Amino acid sequence: MASGKNNSTDKKFILETLKLAEKGRGLTNPNPRVGAVIVKNGKIIARGYHQKFGGPHAEIEALKAAKQNVKGATMYVSLEPCCHHNKKTPPCTDAIIAAGIKKVVCAILDPNPEVSGQGLKQLKQTSIEAVVFDGLKKEAHAINEAFFTFHEKKRPFVVLKYACSLDGKIATHTHDSKWITNDQSREFARHLRGQYQAILVGVNTVIKDNPNLGCRNPKEKDPTRIILDGELQIPINSDVLRNKNVIVATLEGCDQKKKSALIKKGITVISFKGKQIKIKDLLSELTKKNIISVMVEGGSQAHGAFADEKLMDKVYVFIAPIIIGGREAVTAVGGQGVKNVKEALKLKNPEFKIFGNNIMVSGYTETK
Repeated sequence: MASGKNNSTDKKFILETLKLAEKGRGLTNPNPRVGAVIVKNGKIIARGYHQKFGGPHAEIEALKAAKQNVKGATMYVSLEPCCHHNKKTPPCTDAIIAAGIKKVVCAILDPNPEVSGQGLKQLKQTSIEAVVFDGLKKEAHAINEAFFTFHEKKRPFVVLKYACSLDGKIATHTHDSKWITNDQSREFARHLRGQYQAILVGVNTVIKDNPNLGCRNPKEKDPTRIILDGELQIPINSDVLRNKNVIVATLEGCDQKKKSALIKKGITVISFKGKQIKIKDLLSELTKKNIISVMVEGGSQAHGAFADEKLMDKVYVFIAPIIIGGREAVTAVGGQGVKNVKEALKLKNPEFKIFGNNIMVSGYTETK
């Protein structure tokens, strides 16, 4: 059963749940961001949102926040309430039923097969009216696009991000890249990191730049750092190895002493067969580790590997008004590339944002 998209009352309260859900950005991975409000006699009497992974879900936070009896009230939720048991939290449907909520309106069904449709079904079985509001599904999906991709495509949501010159270079022929873009662009790029569960780079980027790959903001959670390093060339004192929040992807024939040293430091090492790490195999392993989103930050060959496989969902490109030139300068996207221009990856409905004299182009691609 669905609630009509022209129902202005439902739309108003669902919009409020979407605003609340956004507060959990970067904090709930691998869980979705969810907001909830409880309405009685036409007024909101409680609000809640999922604040961090392992913590109470939005529905529970709203029930806890209520200052009056919620029996007979309506609960609005940005995503279908969960109905399954996990290691962290009990089913939200049980709490909703126990509280005496009369009606539940959600913005969209949960894509997780353990929940999808079952949450509303369980509520209906106890005579609670449970419906989906049809008017804001697109917006509700966008808030949790990584979560939906993870469950629908059985792989992480992949984002490509890089900064380049007007001629598409990310470094000079001497590999100097500091700095192509301005402070504003770099600050926004660091903020983007906090939105994704993991950041991925190739080992050459680590060797040449010794990047931090963190948000550098105490209010934002640093993503897991993933390093592609087939031969385990990574320096043991690299900044990316500063704690255990790292996954190093390598090949079975790698430096075994280095592998043992990394494992001794508490670093997760994943070994693959063959002569190169296949992107599909890597994403499969990350899926097993419940990583729902990955931002690929470099370098050129890492970008190319994902582009060649058409395994990237979104792109952020920061462009500076400079020309680097040089046949040997590093191009933004390496790999094999396409044979014909008509085969090029195209951005759907690209968006543009200005940072001083820099411009950011972002958009979605057609992926597998």
